[in-house]
Amino acid sequence: MHKAASGLRTVGHHTAKPLADFKEQQHDLKALGALGSLLGAKGEIEKGMTTLSKLTTQLEEEWEAEAKLIGEVSDAFDLLDILLAAEARAKKG
Repeated sequence: MHKAASGLRTVGHHTAKPLADFKEQQHDLKALGALGSLLGAKGEIEKGMTTLSKLTTQLEEEWEAEAKLIGEVSDAFDLLDILLAAEARAKKG
């Protein structure tokens, strides 16, 4: 569980640069050229890219919260193992 929690915590480190690059390109859609402007696609694409950026940020926040919860559950199981081992030793006397 600790390994899973650790893995979830590092996701943001791997996505930070690609997300920043993606956000930077939201308003620079020159590749669409005049056709994109004529079709009104540029605004819709910018809106879609903004939505994707926000969703990615929210997903990273969710993963961070999940990682925290998994870490806490893992710590509780570790403590339970210690208590059970201590109880077993006490019964052996």
